[in-house]
Amino acid sequence: MKIAVVTLALASGLIAGGFFAFSTFVMRALGRVPPAEGIRAMQAINVVVVPSAFVVLLIATALACVGIGIAALVRRNDPGAMLVLAASVVYFAGTFLVTMLANVPLNDALAVVDANSTQGAQVWADYLVRWTMWNHVRGTAALVSSALFVLARVSMS
Repeated sequence: MKIAVVTLALASGLIAGGFFAFSTFVMRALGRVPPAEGIRAMQAINVVVVPSAFVVLLIATALACVGIGIAALVRRNDPGAMLVLAASVVYFAGTFLVTMLANVPLNDALAVVDANSTQGAQVWADYLVRWTMWNHVRGTAALVSSALFVLARVSMS
């Protein structure tokens, strides 16, 4: 279990870093260009990200969190088990579910927008605020999960 905990600490940390980049400068930069350019850039990003290693890691980490979370619940009296469970729940709910229930639907709505339309500019203005807010949530959850996995591993020694 110790190797899995370290692996999940690193994986959730990598995911947090990807979201951190978007929250701190990518979305701000896209918000500074004309709406049509920002829309087209984000539409392209959303197409490229789906078959990427980032999405594979995002999903694999969520699945691994389910597995290790169940194992931690079964072994709840072991040192660090409750921290492993907490890290797993935080990642799955705060990172994976937020992605699937908030960010992906926003991406899907943006995908069908005509970048040059007035409606496109309105959707984009709303998207920038809402998508970024949810990105902060999922990035923070991934970072908290990473820290909890680290604490769990330390408590297992």
